[in-house]
Amino acid sequence: MDVRRYVFLDPDGTQGDWLYVVVRAATGVVYRQQYGGTATLLGGVEGYLVPVAARDPASGRDGPRELRDVFERTLRGAGLGGSGTLAPALLDRIRSAVGALHFWTSGPGGEAETGRVPLRLDETRIADLDEAWIPVRTPDGPGVLMWNNSD
Repeated sequence: MDVRRYVFLDPDGTQGDWLYVVVRAATGVVYRQQYGGTATLLGGVEGYLVPVAARDPASGRDGPRELRDVFERTLRGAGLGGSGTLAPALLDRIRSAVGALHFWTSGPGGEAETGRVPLRLDETRIADLDEAWIPVRTPDGPGVLMWNNSD
């Protein structure tokens, strides 16, 4: 018997702009997400959800805008269809945009251990990468960066 709980992020598409990382962990909660642009793929990851700020206050860069530019303009909202295949220049743009996003680490008792740290693209899981579903490395472990899908 499956005792996990499933939470669908923005099930009716009315939540507006949002940006989260789900850090993989045995929590019993699986966050589900439609991703991949018009391919409308459905993914789920068990873990805990961490909101992510869109803008890097130090540089002023807007990581989500940069990611949307890659997926919505350059790739025209079609996503990668689960292929994870990207031209090296596009992969560099994604890597850079992800690095502009910062994650607040978690610690025991709710204490921040090291503060704000840039996210990193998890290049060991590139095959999983698509619009609104990007494998990342956080100080808390591997996760998935998610935002509202463009379709």
